[in-house]
Amino acid sequence: MTDTPSPLEIHDLTVSYQRKPVLYGIDLVVGEGSLVGVIGPNGAGKSTLIKSIMGMIPHNGGWVKIFGKPPGKSCSRVGYVPQRESVDWDFPVSVLDVVLMGRYNHAGWFRRVGKKDRRIACECLEKVNMLPFADRQIGKLSGGQQQRVFLARALAQESDLYLMDEPFAGVDAVTEKAIIEVLRELKSQGKSLVVVHHDLSTAREYFDQLVLLNMRLIAVGKVEDTFTRDLLQKTYGGRLTIFTEVADQSAGIREYDKERRSVSSME
Repeated sequence: MTDTPSPLEIHDLTVSYQRKPVLYGIDLVVGEGSLVGVIGPNGAGKSTLIKSIMGMIPHNGGWVKIFGKPPGKSCSRVGYVPQRESVDWDFPVSVLDVVLMGRYNHAGWFRRVGKKDRRIACECLEKVNMLPFADRQIGKLSGGQQQRVFLARALAQESDLYLMDEPFAGVDAVTEKAIIEVLRELKSQGKSLVVVHHDLSTAREYFDQLVLLNMRLIAVGKVEDTFTRDLLQKTYGGRLTIFTEVADQSAGIREYDKERRSVSSME
């Protein structure tokens, strides 16, 4: 009996821009049903890692396998949420049209999407509370609403592996809560998610595994093993102080809330 291949496996991945290395010798394995956060300073190569996995950026060395196959042969099993800044929001398409793009791998490029695809697209919009905006032009939405639409498109793909590049960036608290609830639901269904994240104050709460990246892989593993001051210091260097202060403060608030709820339940 053969072992089931991991959703994502990376070995010795090296990527350069104009002969300048951006990622060096990355080794990473993501298991089934994992919610993995990728953290690191600006310029650490986080977005480059996601795009390299997708096959959008060529690599100079190493390899990427998705469910045991090269990315080009596994694209139908991958859902992708890009950074908002990389999208042309003036493109004249409706919210529903954007989400229906996530159904193309199921419908096929030479067959029009059908009633089932539209039903699934609407269900995905409803999950992110955007169904009332289905007919609106995508560029007329707020940043948080646009991010929800792209999340709905990824959901419509019904993928097994999701790659998300800063889905929480620039969104309001309500949208952030909606996004993390959807990610946790996908994880509970056995899906695997790799999410680039910039906010250390929520990293411990949102993810069960972390990848600490700064051009090289600093650490990877369970949150309790990787979210330590020593490893964060190696990752962020002199830029760490303000981040850890926020993270420590956030942890203290959560502990206070737990104690308060515990006391309240005993009264």
